Amino acid sequence: MTAAHPADSRIYGHLWTTPEASALFTDEGRTQAWLDILAALAQAQADTGLVPRAAADAISAHADVAEVDLGLVAEQTRATGHSTLGLIRALRESLPEHAREWVYFGATVQDLSDTWFALVFKTLGDIAERDVTRMRDRALDLAGEHRGTPMCGRTHGQPGLPITFGFKAAVWAAELDRHLARLRQGRGRWERAQLGGALGTMEFWGERAPDLLDAFAARLGLAAPDVPWLTARDGVAEFIWLLAAISATVGKIGNEVYQLQRPEIGELREGFTPGTVGSITMPHKRNPEISEHLVTLSRVVRAQAGLALEGMVCEHERDGRAWKAEWLVVPEAGMYFAACVDAGARMLDGLCVDTERMLRNIDAHRGYLLSEPVLRALTDHLGKHTAHDVVYAAAMNGIDRGQDFRAALRGDSRLAAISDAEMDGLLDVRASLGSCAAFADRVRRGCAGPGE
Repeated sequence: MTAAHPADSRIYGHLWTTPEASALFTDEGRTQAWLDILAALAQAQADTGLVPRAAADAISAHADVAEVDLGLVAEQTRATGHSTLGLIRALRESLPEHAREWVYFGATVQDLSDTWFALVFKTLGDIAERDVTRMRDRALDLAGEHRGTPMCGRTHGQPGLPITFGFKAAVWAAELDRHLARLRQGRGRWERAQLGGALGTMEFWGERAPDLLDAFAARLGLAAPDVPWLTARDGVAEFIWLLAAISATVGKIGNEVYQLQRPEIGELREGFTPGTVGSITMPHKRNPEISEHLVTLSRVVRAQAGLALEGMVCEHERDGRAWKAEWLVVPEAGMYFAACVDAGARMLDGLCVDTERMLRNIDAHRGYLLSEPVLRALTDHLGKHTAHDVVYAAAMNGIDRGQDFRAALRGDSRLAAISDAEMDGLLDVRASLGSCAAFADRVRRGCAGPGE
């Protein structure tokens, strides 16, 4: 069958997912995970005396997607209208007769699918830990390497004051590091097994239920919840929100690189791979392929967060409208997220910094970027607000007349209080970078850094 979703496309799939993430959500990948969960359930039930050990061992031995007829699973799922009965019937056919009645013993759909979510979150969390750490560490390297590299700082899309590129990279690194902290702090909240039975009370398993829950979670390497979470979808929503928040940061960095590699700015550029074609009609073009796509991926991940929050509004003790929507949200968010952080790490790894262009761009503003140091110095003579009015008037007049900033300042007698020697110091870019280098160093000390 031809792929209908871009992530499944042999032609375009690399834009929307990674093989690692896709493997979680294919029929084969999902079904194998569900079989692993059923095997763990059977073994935990044997541990607690609910299922014969021989039956549990047989279920574990046959919990292999290669032994299951996925065509039969699909046919029975459609025929019964039940989400997992097709799988149970197909699995039972592969089992010896003595084990067939012990499959899925007392469990429900959400026990299986929600526990699968928890395992997916664990794997996606590992992907996030790896790739976000890689991005953060590269940003830390840039912060250290360029702690004193002057560039034009911009506010509202317009030139403001000089900063350093290391300062900008430190802001990226600190934000990524906070996401890593959020991930580590939250994993115990969403990497939780689900085992509740019909309504979450575990009534089917009697007095052995609490021990079964603990044994089941332990076998899967998950936390055991204090209470089943059939209608408590906050863990799912929180995890998807975190993916969206991380993607927003990656999208922000991508957008910054996208803007700063415009030829008229030219301060950053992505690494170029020979053979990459920017335009079929304009052969000279090198498009910002990665940074542009990061913004796209960030948008589609963030779009899933709202739908995940909608799932928190549930009715009574089970509400399929909530958690079945998550069957779409989790794969979509997971695949797009994996593609986003993978591309973000590759972009930063290959990022080229043009320090000479950064200086030329500062010089092109003819000293006006240093209005704040002049304002600060004049404040000692006139007071802050009067000094602002004076420097403002001189700057506006100078810009209108096409003068550089020094000439504009010297054209106003009220600035005579600042000597030529002092003016030289105030208009020295490297003397007007504030605490940029100190902040870059502070972030590098505060983050765990490479080799964590």
